[in-house]
Amino acid sequence: MPTPYCVDDFKEKFDSLYRLVIVAGKRANQISRTESHGFGAAARGRKPTIAALDEVMDGKLTFTNAEEEQNFFAEEDGEE
Repeated sequence: MPTPYCVDDFKEKFDSLYRLVIVAGKRANQISRTESHGFGAAARGRKPTIAALDEVMDGKLTFTNAEEEQNFFAEEDGEE
């Protein structure tokens, strides 16, 4: 069965395809580890990679790079 997504679906979610692959891949690994306990995507009949991509499309899975995180905490502390 073909994947329900194409690369263009993720252009607004991630700044690069490489970052999408890394983030979604790590999430898919987390999902597959929980499946061994009877929970997760397999229990619902989905592959972990599709479940991770679904989370990206639903806005449940995002990323923050180190520079953005540092700027966020600097703004919270009143620094700039």
